[in-house]
Amino acid sequence: MEEKLWYLKRSELFEQLSPEEITRIESQSRMQTLPRKGLVYLPSDSSDAVFLLTKGRIKLYNLTSEGKETVLAFIEPGEIFGELSLLNPGQREEFAEAMSTSTIVMISGEVIRNLMESRPTLTIQLTRLMGLRRQRIERRLKSLLFRSNRERLVYLLLELAARYGEQNAEGIALSIRLSHQELSSVIGSTRETVTVLLGELQHERSLIIKRRQIILTNLRQLAASIDEIPPEVERLIKSQSTTES
Repeated sequence: MEEKLWYLKRSELFEQLSPEEITRIESQSRMQTLPRKGLVYLPSDSSDAVFLLTKGRIKLYNLTSEGKETVLAFIEPGEIFGELSLLNPGQREEFAEAMSTSTIVMISGEVIRNLMESRPTLTIQLTRLMGLRRQRIERRLKSLLFRSNRERLVYLLLELAARYGEQNAEGIALSIRLSHQELSSVIGSTRETVTVLLGELQHERSLIIKRRQIILTNLRQLAASIDEIPPEVERLIKSQSTTES
């Protein structure tokens, strides 16, 4: 119980709630630890609950009729997912799978909806969360429709740099480690194509790969190679310029 309360209190979404409200959420939630590749839910599962990830990483994805995986989002510790059930309880529309050993808190949708009625700020925060997530998915869809495989991969690498990038002596290292197959699932390509493209980018000295970790050595060059870059990357490049000057 104390562990659940600690994670709920630490969640940005619930930080403005009273101790009594947090306790109410805790009383109608439960913790679960999943192994790597463990499924949180399937598209056919009922959807009257939301999830808080406390440890590990979760990916949300769909499968095409041919069985090809399309990644929608990566969920990090402290993030809520499955939130669409609050607006439209019914069946899930995607898969949620643990990418590593992960711990989640499953929270009753009913208790969240009751709090939303008495706490307008909670409704605003949830709406903002859903809007940002939808915006990322729409940008990725636009990329799939109008960009080449290379441009889609570069766009994804820039997105990952903005979210998972850590500056080191060689450049910006991505703390998230994705296989070539996982990268291809995000950009709607094939593992073989991603392998070739990463080799080209490495040959051009735009990045280096060490033990499955990608380090972007020339962020500006990558950004200049596509017609539009994620807004977060613009801020990252500006901050780099300020630091260098």
